[in-house]
Amino acid sequence: MAVQLFSEQLGEGKDIARAYGWSSFRGIPSQYDLQAQLPWLKQRFPFLQKVNAKVLQRVSHQLYSNLRALSKLKKKGRKIGKLRFKGKDRYKTLNFNQSGFKLNGKKLYLSKIGEVNIKYHRAVEGKIKGILVKRENSGKWFAIMQVDKPLENQEATIEKAVGIDVGVNPFLIDTDGKKMENPEYYDKTAKRLKILHRKLSRKKKGSKNRRKAKLKLAGCYEKLTNQRDDYLHKLSRFYVENYDFIAVEDIDISSMIHTRWYLARRILDSSWGKFRNMLTYKAESAGRTVIPVDPEDTSRENPYNIPNRHYRAAINILERGLKKVGLDVPEFTPAERKPLLCVSASAVISGQVYSMKQERNPLLQ
Repeated sequence: MAVQLFSEQLGEGKDIARAYGWSSFRGIPSQYDLQAQLPWLKQRFPFLQKVNAKVLQRVSHQLYSNLRALSKLKKKGRKIGKLRFKGKDRYKTLNFNQSGFKLNGKKLYLSKIGEVNIKYHRAVEGKIKGILVKRENSGKWFAIMQVDKPLENQEATIEKAVGIDVGVNPFLIDTDGKKMENPEYYDKTAKRLKILHRKLSRKKKGSKNRRKAKLKLAGCYEKLTNQRDDYLHKLSRFYVENYDFIAVEDIDISSMIHTRWYLARRILDSSWGKFRNMLTYKAESAGRTVIPVDPEDTSRENPYNIPNRHYRAAINILERGLKKVGLDVPEFTPAERKPLLCVSASAVISGQVYSMKQERNPLLQ
């Protein structure tokens, strides 16, 4: 909404520059000049008075943050498209930064909007510093609360360590011999998505039936994302609760997806980057340590004569992680040649993986 108004202002060009005393107007004002127009915009467009002032300021801030990011990408040689108008159906967030909100039981008060009934996903711990109101494509609304919570001082002790090698199939293998299955949610949902896309394309633009078809398609994508996130959350929680030290590969995913489309699709569906992010922030709050290591040649180095390349890579990843933080790596002797423990995706989702006995890692014995 605000971006649309700003675009209209840019169209008036020199008249606005003259009105605000800008000495040199080249079509794009600075962030400071654009933000200074907000009081005038509220007078010209009365409906803007129904929007919190902080929300409008954050729109301006986000716009110029995006422009700076695009500028950096362009300098690196990336192809950058032109800015386009963001209509009311595409603008999905309201950012209440530091003020304009109040939480009272199961009601959330938002300035210029009023009280809204909410359902908690979990209890709020700490002081709320900001709230991001977001609308998903499926039509659902969420209030994402930014909370300031001091971390407990936990002394990091390393008694159990693990190295993790991620892949497409299986999803990962660790140094304790566990092989986690890749649920491949996209492949299981692809047929349904294809049907919904076909139905949407046949609906008349602007019709109610097209809107209904669009919501069904968005709901299917939302379910796919929720399934994937649920698996990654439970898997990352398992490792954070059972290990003090976790070594993972620092993979450049963007360079890997420029390959065959089928392999690139499976890499993106695996969401290695999201899994690593979940490991990192959960480990930080739990007093654990996550160390990223260079992934080069982890599966090729074979000092222990291990036939399985994924298991071999996991051991090399753990050794590199321990060396990176200055810990000695004792001589490692692989256990007897037996099949790896394969853990299905359903076992992870149902929580059965938590009941598995965790042995002390041989690298720390």
